[in-house]
Amino acid sequence: MKLYFHIQNYDCQPERYKYSVEQMMLMLFPGERPEYPEGEGVPSDNEARFFLSRGLEWTTVAARVSRPEGRAQGRTRLKSALLDAPPEQVYHTLQHALKMAFYKAGTAVLGQEPPWGALTGVRPVKLPTRAMERGATPAQAKRELEREYRVSPLRAQLAVDCAQASRAVDRTLEPRQVSLYIGVPFCPTRCAYCSFVSADVGRTLKLVEPYLEAVLEEIQCTGRVLKERGLSIHSLYVGGGTPTTLSAGQLERLFAAARAHLPLDGCVEYTVEAGRPDTITREKLEVLRNQGVERISINPQTLEDGVLEAIGRKHSAQDILNAYALARQVGFDSINMDLIAGLPRDSFQGFCRSLEGVLALEPENITVHTLALKKGSKLMEEGGALPSGEETARMLDFSREALRGAGYAPYYLYRQKYMSGSLENVGWCLPGKESVYNIIMMEELQTVVSIGGGGVTKLVDRKNGRIVRLPNPKYPHDYLSSRDKILSQKQEIAAFYETAPIL
Repeated sequence: MKLYFHIQNYDCQPERYKYSVEQMMLMLFPGERPEYPEGEGVPSDNEARFFLSRGLEWTTVAARVSRPEGRAQGRTRLKSALLDAPPEQVYHTLQHALKMAFYKAGTAVLGQEPPWGALTGVRPVKLPTRAMERGATPAQAKRELEREYRVSPLRAQLAVDCAQASRAVDRTLEPRQVSLYIGVPFCPTRCAYCSFVSADVGRTLKLVEPYLEAVLEEIQCTGRVLKERGLSIHSLYVGGGTPTTLSAGQLERLFAAARAHLPLDGCVEYTVEAGRPDTITREKLEVLRNQGVERISINPQTLEDGVLEAIGRKHSAQDILNAYALARQVGFDSINMDLIAGLPRDSFQGFCRSLEGVLALEPENITVHTLALKKGSKLMEEGGALPSGEETARMLDFSREALRGAGYAPYYLYRQKYMSGSLENVGWCLPGKESVYNIIMMEELQTVVSIGGGGVTKLVDRKNGRIVRLPNPKYPHDYLSSRDKILSQKQEIAAFYETAPIL
């Protein structure tokens, strides 16, 4: 799509607004790519033009969209005095105005509005959270989402419910706490929808043991830095990949090192993604329980055998049920189970059967994801027959009603690019069973220190709205070849907490 900015005469910098306009374009017209022709350009049937007209009292921001299916114009008005504010305020004001003008024009051409309205970001929950922190009631925060961003009432309520859960966790956080993530980027096989940095353990078996040794060294170094700065770990999450791809002995070494070197005395939540049932054994589960792990994930994604085959899983639905029963026998009383709406070969009826089957097990947490076509995944590269966006939306509608009816409440939520139907991922829980780490990580409530390949440490300075990202190398072999750099980078955590205010 050709994008033209006719706003140069108003002391604006069009290049600053390209990203936000492109995000709106991708949401409204998936598959389009931005083009920026020079000059006025010849009118076409695949373009958007943006204008700004400033008057004494009011300024109008307009977007004109031309597409094969039609043409439309959208306008947003704002007080001209707002453009005399400091530059960063002007930027945010105009950014929102441009996006809303584009949204109005684009949805007029399409003849419908997406469920999340004009919101394009990953974390919609932050908006109602900020509104309530300013003194708004939940009802007022919901109305703001509906009026200012055109979010549908059902989605606005989801966001407000999750914002309330976020604020409840936020009130429990104390100074000098961080959360911690340990990544184990290995899986038995790679699922068709997956783009995570994980390796098929069948092909990379020789890397597992040296990888573990490197992680143990990073754990020791991290623990030393945290203790020197007087920081303690509030929640710990071990993910992947599939951590239970490791043997029972390797798992015991990993968690013994964590307990020996990390400041875990005040840790309120200890989660491990057991994930796939073809990696779960009684011996591994007993190791986790003996090492103090209380919360695990057993993620079916679906209970339809045909769908499991289509996504590349080498196990059956019965294997999932057996693994769940085994976890209960070993003593786990906090289990999360993931489902994905929109998988290949799935149907509305099949998804409903999967959700009903999971509900019958009564896990403490159920996370319902929407399939996202991710770069690097087999589905993105090879394609395949998928349920339509409309059918996927029906799946989510069913899940929302069924979960609320069974006593579950939404507690965290996020969105991704290229999601079917422009929908969402939602974590649901029984009362008092929220995952603290999931909320902290998604809403960026405190620093999350990451260990292992593909992990990204986020140092959070909430007072100044500053986040410093420290990524580890993505792939296991790169991680192994960068050990000195990874360990020295931990000193940046120490430096950050010398200068950042501790909230």
